[in-house]
Amino acid sequence: MTEPISTSDQQDNQSDTAKDAPRFKGAGNFAPTSPTAFRSGSSYYVPERFGYRLKNKLLGPPLVNDQLKSERLPKSIALAVLSSDVMSSSAYATEAMLTVLIPAVGVAAFALVLPISLGVLVVLLAVTASYLQVIKAYPKAGGAYIVTRENFGPRFAQVAVAALLIDYTLTVAVSIAAGVDALTSAVPTLLPYTVELAVFFVVLIAYGNLRGIREAGRSFAIPTFLFIFNMGVLIVYGLYRFLTGALYAHNLSKPGAIAVGHPGHGLLLGASLFLVLNAFSNGGTALTGTEAISNGVSVFRDPQPRNARITLVAMSLILGTMFTGVSLLAGITHAIPRIQGSPTVVAQIATYVYGTSPLGRFLYFFLQASTAAILVLAANTSFTGFPFLASFAAKDSFLPRQFSKRGHRLVFSYGILVLAGISIVLLIVTRAQVTALIALYAIGVFTGFTLAGAGMVKHHLGAKEQGWRWRAAVNGSSAVLSFLVDIIFIVTKFKEGAWTIAVIMPILIFTFLHLHKEYETESRLLEKDLSAAIKEPVLKRHKVLVFVDKVDLATVKALNYARNLLPDQLKAVHMLIDSQQAKQLANEWQERGLAQIELEIVECEDRRLAKKSIELVLEAQDNDESEVSVVLPRRIYRSALSRILHDHTAETIADAIGQIPHATATTVPYILPKLSRRKVTVLQRQETQRLNAAEETILGESIKELTKEVPGVTPIQEAAYRKRAKVAGRVVRTIISSVSDSPSVTVRLEDSTGGIQLVFLGRSEIPGLTTGRRLVAEGTVGEIGGHLGIINPTYEFLDDAADD
Repeated sequence: MTEPISTSDQQDNQSDTAKDAPRFKGAGNFAPTSPTAFRSGSSYYVPERFGYRLKNKLLGPPLVNDQLKSERLPKSIALAVLSSDVMSSSAYATEAMLTVLIPAVGVAAFALVLPISLGVLVVLLAVTASYLQVIKAYPKAGGAYIVTRENFGPRFAQVAVAALLIDYTLTVAVSIAAGVDALTSAVPTLLPYTVELAVFFVVLIAYGNLRGIREAGRSFAIPTFLFIFNMGVLIVYGLYRFLTGALYAHNLSKPGAIAVGHPGHGLLLGASLFLVLNAFSNGGTALTGTEAISNGVSVFRDPQPRNARITLVAMSLILGTMFTGVSLLAGITHAIPRIQGSPTVVAQIATYVYGTSPLGRFLYFFLQASTAAILVLAANTSFTGFPFLASFAAKDSFLPRQFSKRGHRLVFSYGILVLAGISIVLLIVTRAQVTALIALYAIGVFTGFTLAGAGMVKHHLGAKEQGWRWRAAVNGSSAVLSFLVDIIFIVTKFKEGAWTIAVIMPILIFTFLHLHKEYETESRLLEKDLSAAIKEPVLKRHKVLVFVDKVDLATVKALNYARNLLPDQLKAVHMLIDSQQAKQLANEWQERGLAQIELEIVECEDRRLAKKSIELVLEAQDNDESEVSVVLPRRIYRSALSRILHDHTAETIADAIGQIPHATATTVPYILPKLSRRKVTVLQRQETQRLNAAEETILGESIKELTKEVPGVTPIQEAAYRKRAKVAGRVVRTIISSVSDSPSVTVRLEDSTGGIQLVFLGRSEIPGLTTGRRLVAEGTVGEIGGHLGIINPTYEFLDDAADD
């Protein structure tokens, strides 16, 4: 059975204040009553609305902050979560180069593709070496943004934010579009549904990420490793067949193939330097996603920096091998890109390598399935990186604060939803065509590479740690190469759409700076004359005005609240707009027995209620000798239609009164009965223990888990008054007394059975003792305000201090 929260229960909850400490009664002192443990958080049960229950069904139960560490990933899973983008680019980067070369130089393109690929690998090597230094110097995640912020300032760092947010968004669109191309290559009948499939996959990945990092890692690990395995088999078997003379070049005349040019002479076989650079920039898309590991160091298990560096090296080696292998096989087989993007170059290579035997067709479809899966799941890198990066910028007040809040499953839900929405719009506008998106791609990521390398050079010049010269040379090389690739990309792709990035980036940077200025202005206004406000004397009198328009449950609740304030003067005020309504109110005031509260009916000639409210408050202040509180009944309606049918007069009046010194407006909400059916209840002890496992995880840690870690621990509810006890749990409240002559720190320690106060006398601060820490404490149990407490216990932390 359940029972409503009683007044005594509310008083219990207010007893854990610093002023209660002197009332402590320890062993040997007589106490008239036996103290009890505080109710644990799991004894309070609030039935949730339908929307929240539906969220629990779709995403799983909410995770508490303590579970954030359990959401961290081992290296193998982190490789799948953070590297799927860069791995998958090996499936389309070679094709992107051939799309530029073949129309210009024809069959000679296959002789150029491998040297250009090796040039891309040189850049990959430099970038990887640079980010190894980034992770070592800045191990708390953040990548290019943190490096730029710490070395060039937060404002200049917004260039990195804008560039990488654009890159992450385009990564989702390009990866999903390429994945759909791979799928339609295997199943051509799906070609008319390209856009619909792309949107579906974005929604699916966003849903997986909303369920949490660990859940996403488990879901995406298998496809990533299947893709790596399949590509390894394709490359090894393809090279074997080539060496044995069974793999050869094929005719370029294929239905739906891109136009084929004619080879020329010279070092570049007739291709201009501009053309080769254009192909090189297309191949540079293979590096997109390389920064994701340094941006997401915090998702790794401890030791985080070491695990992140190992994973970065593994990722680069695998990418380099697959990218080079595909380019080599493309040059051997003469696989030619198609105008519609399907079948892809990798699909054609697989057909040539595996042949038409039953086993060959199985390996072909197996490769296509894993390729489609990895390309689609490559978008997951952005769904990890975008929210993290946005959260860093939001904490620095350059993006809306919502981006910095962890959601239902400890992920940055707002960032995930925004990324999904923008990506869907891009896919619909471009009809999910890779060729339409590739021109916008990679500018952002190479800008990030450049800023990260340059920032690290400045870091080394300032820190001058051991080996700083060669470290600066590594990061400097990466910055120079990345900057050159960025320039190449902008110049060669400008007419194809890169100009839009050149326009969007300054707009985004201006927006971020404007938001920061707005936050700074608000902060200054909230802190202006703060010291004077703190020292301002309390006025002699307190008057309370309750504004009423009719007698109902909302009005009565507001009146009861006003009476509890114990003012020097209390009266109800009705501003007359309709004389008939005022007369009815006066009659009902008497009939309902409210005559003991003075009702004042004030004429409001021009019907401007806010203006009249200000006049009434100023009149009540009596030459600034009275603090005036205005209490406003606020009726909360259940449906959207009901909210439309009623005005927001209470909020309008409250806004007006809030501008007057020594005046406060308080709205007292009353939820209409249809909503208030859900009563907050206190569960009986035995019923609390029957909560399902998910709810128990949400409401607090089980005492069983703590007793496994520390021998001799007593459940708090069973701690005996006047006896010595060892208790363990989580600090759920921290109270610091500011009284200079007798400082103290009081915390409430709670396990699944109840709570106990720990009081540390003579201390104004205890390092590490913060809300959320898990600890074990031991001492003699006494009484504090009718509840169990221990004065100056011995204690030991059971966890590490929480990371920012």
